[in-house]
Amino acid sequence: MRELRDVTRANALFGGTHAVVREVCDALSAPPRRAAVTLVDVGTGLGDIPRAAAAAVARLGIRLESCGVELSEAAARAAHGGMTAAVCADAFRLPFADGSVDLVTCSQLLHHFEGEQAVALLREMDRVAAHRVIVSDLRRSWIAAAGLWAASWPLGFHPHSRHDGVTSVLRGFRRAELQALAAGATGAAVRTVNRAGFRVTASWRPVAAGGPPA
Repeated sequence: MRELRDVTRANALFGGTHAVVREVCDALSAPPRRAAVTLVDVGTGLGDIPRAAAAAVARLGIRLESCGVELSEAAARAAHGGMTAAVCADAFRLPFADGSVDLVTCSQLLHHFEGEQAVALLREMDRVAAHRVIVSDLRRSWIAAAGLWAASWPLGFHPHSRHDGVTSVLRGFRRAELQALAAGATGAAVRTVNRAGFRVTASWRPVAAGGPPA
């Protein structure tokens, strides 16, 4: 759990949380407004991002009912506090019906997969979502990798966190790469944006839910 706590701190300090929360608020701020919205966060870690999103949309008068998904049972238990629910499940076989969740999000998960696995993950999130899929990841940069390495020492990150963080940055995406991957996997009209802290986000309305094809 030490590494997950380091990820939570990095999300808060270096833009990971803000990138997803901004996309969630953008997706929910347009009319028609609803009183309650469901969200599934795939690879939720300690659930810090869904909790931040719930606090942000509450200011819009919306109640967010969130469920975190983690492959590790211990992580799912740790994430449960502060969210409606957390489940231990495979991201490639989400235990939700087609189009049954308003928003599906993931942060810093996609870069762990390549090729057909990455495509399968995007399609599975697209299958579950009724309104919006939001994927946030690291923007590949040697500057970002060096900055994370340097900052990890005064922040007291675990050595594994330091190594994995730098590796993750170097496995991240450029904006055009994430755009092409998500659009190719889902056939949706994908919007990609560079965010502060060397983050990049992709969001789209699933075609099955009435979104325009790419």
